[in-house]
Amino acid sequence: MQGYLTMAVFAIVGIGMVAVSLVLNRLLSPSAPTPEKLETYECGPAPFGNAWRQFNTHYYLYALLFLVFDVEAVFLFPWALAMRQGKAMLGPGFLLAELAIFVGLLAAGWVWAWRRKAMEWE
Repeated sequence: MQGYLTMAVFAIVGIGMVAVSLVLNRLLSPSAPTPEKLETYECGPAPFGNAWRQFNTHYYLYALLFLVFDVEAVFLFPWALAMRQGKAMLGPGFLLAELAIFVGLLAAGWVWAWRRKAMEWE
């Protein structure tokens, strides 16, 4: 239980530091809102229309696909290090099976996105 206590103390101290920083920022920062400062800034031109417009969800799908494949690279790196150093607790066969399942799930997601034409930029 000693390890959990240490982690709990670190979590409480971290949350406390964030809370104190936010409160100090709110209390000490100057604030003089004017109508010009509260207006939406859109790189120069004056904003027009309603801000709640519909947009193509294709951009959202494209971003999610990028995120999935980016996260794949993050998870494959520790796997490669464990395989290289031979630190697998259950042996290299277990690591290869784990990799096959992981890449298989990602391939299934990629095929799903391809069939939905999420990767075609229109």
